[in-house]
Amino acid sequence: MSVGALFFVVIVLGLIGWFVGRARAIALRSSRTGRFSALPGHHGWFVALWTTLPPLLFLAIWFFVSPAMVTDAVIATPQAASLPPTGFERSAILSEARNLARGEAFGAFHDLSEVLAPAYAAAQRRFDWIATALAAILAFAGFAFSYLRVRPQFGARTAVERIVMLLLLGASLIAILTTFGIVASLLFESARFFSIVPLIDFLFGTHWSPQVIDPRDPGANLGAVPLFWGTFFIGAVIAMLVAIPFGLMSAIYLTQYAKLSTRRWIKPLLEVLAGVPTVVYGYFAALTVAPAVRDFAVMIGIRWASSESALAAGLVMGVMIIPFVSSIADDSLAAVPSSMRDGSLAMGATPSETIRKVLVPAALPGIVGGVLLAVSRAIGETMIVVMAASGVATLTLNPFASTTTVTKQIVDLLTGEAEFDSAKTLAAFALGLTLFVITLLLNIVALIVVKRYREAYD
Repeated sequence: MSVGALFFVVIVLGLIGWFVGRARAIALRSSRTGRFSALPGHHGWFVALWTTLPPLLFLAIWFFVSPAMVTDAVIATPQAASLPPTGFERSAILSEARNLARGEAFGAFHDLSEVLAPAYAAAQRRFDWIATALAAILAFAGFAFSYLRVRPQFGARTAVERIVMLLLLGASLIAILTTFGIVASLLFESARFFSIVPLIDFLFGTHWSPQVIDPRDPGANLGAVPLFWGTFFIGAVIAMLVAIPFGLMSAIYLTQYAKLSTRRWIKPLLEVLAGVPTVVYGYFAALTVAPAVRDFAVMIGIRWASSESALAAGLVMGVMIIPFVSSIADDSLAAVPSSMRDGSLAMGATPSETIRKVLVPAALPGIVGGVLLAVSRAIGETMIVVMAASGVATLTLNPFASTTTVTKQIVDLLTGEAEFDSAKTLAAFALGLTLFVITLLLNIVALIVVKRYREAYD
């Protein structure tokens, strides 16, 4: 039985355990006098959780461990004696044999794959039966343990609450451990990269050409300054020149001028932009905005304008960030006490003067923090720059020229055919680590700005 089918069977067993545990509690409650410390439903949930959680935890671990065990069992068979010792061909043969054994392929490029497919299928069946037996043992052991604890004096409600609390703690730890895992992988692979390329050459070099790397001096062609500048130019300059004015003005209009009925339909329409997939923005930038920007540049006399200009990617990225800036500015302006606005108007100030001299300065810390968060969101954007920006690394202030970004280069480096341990591929992890540090610092600064300079109002 496959792992997926076992998950379903374990859930069914848990449902049965809930009914059995609840029925036992009801029977004990009707046959005895006195007060139970928990409801029958609590006892049912206690039995169900103990019936399902141990086998589900085992199956989750087995799901990640069993493929390697099956592969090792296949390699140990006599049919695998002619396998290449290492390399891509060995992995390709084993992958084809696995697909043939699962019925996911109808032919193979290597004859050895067809020879190994029956052995792979037999090993998979054997380990599936082992998983089935172990999961059944754990399920019935958990059921027996919990079923025998269903008694009038047993605090099933407290036990269930503790189990649920542990599950919630585990869910939160998964997110934290995942973050640590990502950081650890970036640090490990980046350390391998910096053992090949000096850190100074990478951070301060001005020439980026990973396609041509000199083994004697790999850092000469892996200077990331053009990538940092392109990322800053597109995400923090052009995009913010679009997002900040439009986002802030829309927030001012919605909070200060718009009627309630108008706000009810304009604000959802504005926030629809936040739900549009970034790949759609990428198509829009590549197929509509980029040609229009180039035609405009040619019309004003810039005939060498690129169809993959920084301006095209930055404009669309700014449009994507508008709902983000608008939402944070809206919340910041709404948090300013109405007494300040009313007091300004009572002193004879006009609504525009009240907005410029009272409301916006009072909400400025929140707006600045939101802008910094928007910048960190923009410089980490991938799909728009992958589809609309150029792959040419240049240092230019011309928005009509080609330029590239860190995320664009990460995609290009990891989708090539270079060896994984080469400086070209490992450079993607160094770029990812740099981008992670930059966005982390921006988020920290944004939180400090909001916390330190926020004014307290009565």
